[in-house]
Amino acid sequence: MADDLGYECLGCYGSTSYKTPLLDGLARTGVRFDRCYSQPLCTPSRVQLMTGRYNFRNYKAFGIIDPHETTFAHLLKSAGYATCVVGKWQLYGSNTEKRESQAKGSRPGQMGFDEHCLWQVERRESRYRDPLIVENGVYRDDLAGKYGPDVFCDYAVGFIERHRDAPFLLYYPMTLTHDPFVPTPDSEDWSEGQDKANPKYFADMVAYMDKIVGRIVGKLDNLGLRENTLILFTGDNGTGVRIESRLGDRIVQGGKGKTTDAGMHVPLIANWKGVTPAGTVCDDLIDFTDFLPTLAGATGATVPQGLVLDGRSFLPQIRGQRGTPRECVFCHFFRNPGDPVKRFVMDKRWKLYQDGSLFDVAADPLEERPIQANQDSPETAEARKRLSPVLD
Repeated sequence: MADDLGYECLGCYGSTSYKTPLLDGLARTGVRFDRCYSQPLCTPSRVQLMTGRYNFRNYKAFGIIDPHETTFAHLLKSAGYATCVVGKWQLYGSNTEKRESQAKGSRPGQMGFDEHCLWQVERRESRYRDPLIVENGVYRDDLAGKYGPDVFCDYAVGFIERHRDAPFLLYYPMTLTHDPFVPTPDSEDWSEGQDKANPKYFADMVAYMDKIVGRIVGKLDNLGLRENTLILFTGDNGTGVRIESRLGDRIVQGGKGKTTDAGMHVPLIANWKGVTPAGTVCDDLIDFTDFLPTLAGATGATVPQGLVLDGRSFLPQIRGQRGTPRECVFCHFFRNPGDPVKRFVMDKRWKLYQDGSLFDVAADPLEERPIQANQDSPETAEARKRLSPVLD
């Protein structure tokens, strides 16, 4: 899962701004989902993705996940899987969060992970050059001059190597492509230091993200594990607002933090060699509650009795079957307690907020022309009537 990467940043979705050959290749030989929606911001997305539950049930505050939650790692661990998380955590309540949230969340072990190699558990220093990384509870002291994404990837491929003969779950919430926008080891001016943050480096960061995914896929290939491994790739929310990307001739301004299409429309690629029908494009609606039931279905993991889930498995679509597509996507979003809550429900065209504003997203992606009930046409009245019960 890339950090701050909207759908408009991959070549397989039509991007002409960046080079993503590895991910484009996974899409060509797998399934590309065209309508996957995250939450608008990183922690809400992570909580929703890991638990299969909408944020109104379990989101407490930015930077934490409730220790009482059940995650996909818990389920797969109970099913006999070795579990590992590498990359960005941001779920414990680090020393940079609001005082009332610090240490109120969960450590990776509490959330079902046997192993971890992570940035931002208790502290939040550099994630890129000279990173501060904790590995299985111990801060590493040998990372001067190293690049964080390489460190995470090294641990990830090592985990795969060590667990090649048994079931494993590797969850990699990446630090790329989040700001600061700084040089990567493949940038021409990497050797000059990291004090020159500039959005111009975003393209280098996207390319390096693709390269990292390629290293992991390459390890699976080398070990002969591709036919028995489901690879899922997505982004946690829309691209940063300072980034402009091109889809052909159309410019897409990053919408991170906003409930517009640019803030929540993310890539989703599924690749399972010998299982996913090559070159399939799926137009079904997917949201982040759907990952947990999908992983449970793929692995045979049992969902605990009484656990309330909101997601719907898209495993049939991964296999090239019709499945039971959802009719709409629901969103309940706020950043911090006390902030205004945004709630909406959307189908493939219409989006209805709890305040009654209706948008034709296909024609108005920036949501500049709200339609109120007293302005309804027969078509918009029908859409409002269909979507309102979900909010109710």
